[in-house]
Amino acid sequence: MNEECIRQKPWQIRCSVISQEGECAAGHKVGDEIIFTGEEVKGKICLSALYSMMPKVYAMTYNARFPWLEDQCSATHACPDGFNPVIFELTRIDEE
Repeated sequence: MNEECIRQKPWQIRCSVISQEGECAAGHKVGDEIIFTGEEVKGKICLSALYSMMPKVYAMTYNARFPWLEDQCSATHACPDGFNPVIFELTRIDEE
């Protein structure tokens, strides 16, 4: 298991849209990015997607290990809108 993204201090999390189908109400498109700094959210994100991903973002910020991930540096997250799915990639990053 890749543990290079587990450390003592918190991470920032980059959230990138990697897949989008149908008509996303928030207008998300592949390539959109949102940054979670620990103090603020930088970028535009749908509230339904935000609410559903916050536990994972918080866990990744504070170095949680996910046993089902081979690469602890990133994880995917699906928007809860099953008719217009958006897939996000959450990646641990150093401060920008």
